[in-house]
Amino acid sequence: MKKFIIILAAAMMTVSCSEQFNAAYLLSSGAKIAQAATLSDEQIQAYVGQYIKQLDAQNTVLPESNAYVKRVRNLTKGITSVDNVPLNFKVYQTNDVNAFACADGSVRIYTGLLDRMTDDEVLGVVGHEIGHVALKHSKKQFQAALRNSAIRDAVVSTGGAVAVLTASQLGDIGEALLSAKFSRKQENQADDYGYQFLVDHGKNPWAMAMAFEELLNMSTGGSSSGTQAASGTSVSDLFSDHPATQDRINKMATRATNDGYKRPAKRK
Repeated sequence: MKKFIIILAAAMMTVSCSEQFNAAYLLSSGAKIAQAATLSDEQIQAYVGQYIKQLDAQNTVLPESNAYVKRVRNLTKGITSVDNVPLNFKVYQTNDVNAFACADGSVRIYTGLLDRMTDDEVLGVVGHEIGHVALKHSKKQFQAALRNSAIRDAVVSTGGAVAVLTASQLGDIGEALLSAKFSRKQENQADDYGYQFLVDHGKNPWAMAMAFEELLNMSTGGSSSGTQAASGTSVSDLFSDHPATQDRINKMATRATNDGYKRPAKRK
């Protein structure tokens, strides 16, 4: 049986920023437990920035001239920051259906997601992921990973300066980061953020429910567009929890209906 892997930092709904990193290359910050709780936002953003630099180097980042990138630029036009954190968007070339946002403002969208969702659905996913940053979920997740790290006593900062992490610090924090998933409560909060994100940008928030539907259908081997998920496409294990996913769909659909929005007649 095909093994599904975690997608979307939540992404959306599914996957967190840290869950995107290959454990063999995760940079271990290894702060002491007390230090993990007191790292400033700027320090956390700097360490996450090192993660992202490594991750970008491991993936195929599409150039500005690419059609996928142009689509993302158009979708996110005017979306420049969240909670005073500058946002930067890049597109990864991969069949995986995924997107995630990190505490340093990095947002990464996979071509597999862009292939399978409408513009409004993609924007809803992006809003959900940005919500994890705005609501400090990503920061708390990073701190939790540090507390659980076997390298608690490693030096992460000196006099407020951020350490440049080296290859010798890779690995030990990897499992902690990979296991630091968002809670059900945090995912629901990010859903609500994504819903309002769509409304604030003049979009029909039904797209949130429809994006969930697409992911749920794909996780069972189908697609709302009537096609099977392409070979090599990865769909999250989280979406095998059908009742919980259906509850999230119902919540978004009910809210949109109560707010006076009509479900689009068909997927575009």
